[in-house]
Amino acid sequence: MVERIQQNDKETPVEAFRDGLSNADQGRASTTSAAAAVRMASTKYVEDDIRLGEPTLDLESKDMSASGDASNPDDKTVWWDGPEDPENPYNWPNWQKILNCGLISIMTLVSALGSSIFAPSVPEVMAEFESTSLTMASFVVSVYVLGYASGPLLLAPLSEIYGRLIVYHVCDFCFVVLSVGSALAPTLNSLVAIRFFAGVAGCAPVTNGGGSIADMVLPEQRGIAMALYSVAPLAGPIVGPIVGGFVSQSLGWRWTFWVLSIVAGMISLLMLCVMRESYAYVILKRKTARLQKATGDYELRSRLDSGLSTTDHFKRGIIRPIRMFITSPIIAITSVYMAISYGYLYLMFTTMTTVFEDTYGFSTGLVGLAYLGLGVGSMIGVVYTSLTSDRHLKKKPAKTVESSDESTQSQSTAKPEQRLRNLPVGALLVPCGFFIYGWTAQYRVHWVVPIIAHIPIGLGIQIIFFCIQVYLIDAFTIYAASAIASNTVVRSLFGAFLPMAGLPMFSELGLGWGNSCLGFIALIMIPAAVVLIKWGETIRLRHPVN
Repeated sequence: MVERIQQNDKETPVEAFRDGLSNADQGRASTTSAAAAVRMASTKYVEDDIRLGEPTLDLESKDMSASGDASNPDDKTVWWDGPEDPENPYNWPNWQKILNCGLISIMTLVSALGSSIFAPSVPEVMAEFESTSLTMASFVVSVYVLGYASGPLLLAPLSEIYGRLIVYHVCDFCFVVLSVGSALAPTLNSLVAIRFFAGVAGCAPVTNGGGSIADMVLPEQRGIAMALYSVAPLAGPIVGPIVGGFVSQSLGWRWTFWVLSIVAGMISLLMLCVMRESYAYVILKRKTARLQKATGDYELRSRLDSGLSTTDHFKRGIIRPIRMFITSPIIAITSVYMAISYGYLYLMFTTMTTVFEDTYGFSTGLVGLAYLGLGVGSMIGVVYTSLTSDRHLKKKPAKTVESSDESTQSQSTAKPEQRLRNLPVGALLVPCGFFIYGWTAQYRVHWVVPIIAHIPIGLGIQIIFFCIQVYLIDAFTIYAASAIASNTVVRSLFGAFLPMAGLPMFSELGLGWGNSCLGFIALIMIPAAVVLIKWGETIRLRHPVN
């Protein structure tokens, strides 16, 4: 349980750790070396979990006397109990991994449902509160996504300090309470305020879900797991109006939130009963505390202990995503790219009710079914990306890239840019869908045609979302949590504010030219996909994240 790490005096702890990763990946670590044995026992987990939790960064950046020199034979560090340690999430049985990943994905779906479940009943809401503001009609839906933009900067560092599980449980409870509050809102302004905080609480599985999956799933298996998880943030807003349309028509708009709170409460209770903590930093911290109490040796410490205070750790968690967006062109490009696609999705949510009610005479319940095209496209996208992503990653032989920045070193693995091979496909599908949807709706072609036109839009957005999210995890390694947080904040801001321009734009330009405008913007973004694939590695290495 307590390992004494012995290394060459010239080898730093960081180099020793990096060597261990390389040896374990190639399967050539010496079994006669105690230090190599320790590294072999833990490498598969550390390679991914540390990348998302980023304790290695802090360990490397602090003073060596504070962290403890790995070459010091008196150094006492707590680590996994061999390669089969059942506490290591990579060693959990498959059923437990599937259960944890499944519950996180379902809660992400429920959270995403909250963003749009009452979109079809917005006219009813505005009538009850006697408001005629087109801006407020859009904002009452999209303000939830503004909460998504605010939450990651708070919840990401909290999960790195206290663990994934406690953040999930607290946020789930708050989400249920706030959903009940939305159902009881006495004024339009109070509904907007409550939905904002519901978005903050609801973003926990969206912010930390990818990290939780990487805690348990090996990189070579992550494509399928992430494809299934990534459908939730897109499928939730699509399924929401379908459910909300019929519930609102039958029971009134307030019941959409009652249904949401009941479902969220059931899933939250199940998560409370069966989920386990998956974050290595917290698991080893608790193990260290147990050993200190049992042995009375308070010099023991986790090998992942950064030595930072809680305040410093929290500050870094908030500042780093902002700094990465400013200093890394790759993160800036991918964040804006996904943000535009995400904004399209929520813009459609705030306008489709008006389009299908006014143009095709749909009832509130039937308007929800108009979202089926987006849902079918997203499901096709999940199947397509899950079947091709890992295959693309393994297509080319491993390539080692020399870089002074550890976050961007490939360590003899396939290039992360291989994850982007599908990106041009998604980039091309989105504008095609908008052109067809806009002009068929403009000329009142049979309602089934514009709904079918939503399929390439949903498919394209799903491909873009998946490619970029998995790429950030693979490309930025120990900085991936901050990269994803930065991406989530930017796309959520677009998702919150872009829809507010939807109704005025279509009112001025009409459905044909309004949707064509969106299509032209999507066309302009296609070269960005090509740049990322062809020159992404070069840009990433020239602008390292420090």
